[in-house]
Amino acid sequence: MNEVLDKKIIGIDLGGTSAKFAILNQQGKIQEKWSIKTDTSNDGQLIVHDIIESIKQQLELSELSTEDFIGIGMGSPGTVNQANGTVTGAYNLNWKNPQPIRQQIELAFGLPFFIDNDANLAALGEQWLGAGNNEPDVVFVTLGTGVGGGLVSDKNVLRGAMDAAGEIGHLTIEINGYTCTCGKKGCLEQYTSATGIERMARDMADAFKNDSSLLKKKIENGKTIDTKMIFDLAKENDKLANKVVDRAAVYLGIALGNVANLLNPSTIVLGGGVSKAGQFLAEKVNKEMQHFLFPTIREYTKVRIAELGNDAGVIGAASLVLNELLKK
Repeated sequence: MNEVLDKKIIGIDLGGTSAKFAILNQQGKIQEKWSIKTDTSNDGQLIVHDIIESIKQQLELSELSTEDFIGIGMGSPGTVNQANGTVTGAYNLNWKNPQPIRQQIELAFGLPFFIDNDANLAALGEQWLGAGNNEPDVVFVTLGTGVGGGLVSDKNVLRGAMDAAGEIGHLTIEINGYTCTCGKKGCLEQYTSATGIERMARDMADAFKNDSSLLKKKIENGKTIDTKMIFDLAKENDKLANKVVDRAAVYLGIALGNVANLLNPSTIVLGGGVSKAGQFLAEKVNKEMQHFLFPTIREYTKVRIAELGNDAGVIGAASLVLNELLKK
């Protein structure tokens, strides 16, 4: 039994720019990590080959063999078919057609291989060893260029009938709001992603009458603005910046209140670039969310900032391996 517990896990977090790897123990502690550039040329046909070769090289450098591992876990963009171990529609990887990931990696290493959407694995990572404190019911929301999510219930990812559960960014929070890239109007993503917050700032600046706002002056003078600047100015009590952040917090409060009423998580974890605003953001969102929570749930649900950063995906990949092997 001790020999099995001593065995390790390989975690992979595949992105459009790079693939991140880690060798972890069964407690989720990262022992080694490295990354390679993602080669999306030729319809992304070299990506899995490069992943396999990189793992082989690292095992040789570390003087390890496949017998030292219990399995490999991987997070990928796109629509993941868990049963078949395939990925479709990962357009930032140039994967338009189904990619037989499991077949290729299991053939290369002879180890059990499990794959899920990258946001789901980040959710598992934060639930297990991050801001979720290993609580069984956790919602993870990424606030970056877009807004994504992962739902963890009883320590397992909720995937839905089409493996598409957790699309928190496409909850409607303004019936006749901005048109989203998905084709709908008023999606949360259009108001609380980095690009959404910047657009709100520009739109709100037009109607803002207070000339003392530095944010308004920067916008009127054609200066580049970003979410970090907006949050920094809000912390300094810039009136326009505060209005923008408060509006984003209200929209997040509506959406997360609805999610909490439906799923009753103990913790909602905010990650992604926008979450770097830290407790300033978490406190505002938590305050707004209270207005939209069912009373019983209001006493229990808290908003926290993600803690694992870029390691969430590979830690979540290890959690996926452990969870799936336990089921078997």
